[in-house]
Amino acid sequence: MAISLQKGQKIDLSKNGSQLTNLLVGLGWKEVKGGGGGGFLSMFKQKEDVDIDASVLLIGENGKIASQEDLIYFGNKDHRSGAVHHCGDNLVGGKMGGMEDSEQILIDLNKVPPAIHRLVFVVNIYDCVKRKQHFGLVENAYIRIVDKNANEDIASYNLTEDYSGKTAMVVGEIYRHSGAWKFNAIGEANYDPGLGQIVGRYQ
Repeated sequence: MAISLQKGQKIDLSKNGSQLTNLLVGLGWKEVKGGGGGGFLSMFKQKEDVDIDASVLLIGENGKIASQEDLIYFGNKDHRSGAVHHCGDNLVGGKMGGMEDSEQILIDLNKVPPAIHRLVFVVNIYDCVKRKQHFGLVENAYIRIVDKNANEDIASYNLTEDYSGKTAMVVGEIYRHSGAWKFNAIGEANYDPGLGQIVGRYQ
């Protein structure tokens, strides 16, 4: 049975004492119907579908991203090492094709280069300033970690905070610790208007 994580909780990516290496990371969300009520949310009149993009930043021990090749997103789906594959962009949220998740990323931890110490999973709203959109317009957001070999959920983290007004988020990270891999449920949102600004935080 999958472990349900709380914000800030960390777990080993292992099963029955063995390190998991072949993972599927699923991220999901659903658009709120009706555009979000009054108060602050009434400032944002929803005219288009909320297009949320999931990306992965491969970060070195110094906390920096070494090059644009270490950013995996819908425009660069495969890392040169073969360690990360982005399964494609979902423009409208909800389930994508036959997938359970809105977007999925495949991870082979055996192929992660030694210089990479963290795989940071982020989401941002595409063209959020022009469209006047924010995370208050979506609900039921989560990240889940799947043992792909067994097709079995290992852990999940439901993002239950009120993220109204925020437009980008670090959802979680897979990181090295004492020779093993762990997952950290982060859930920290901010006002970055695009992926470039998110990447800038790691340069």
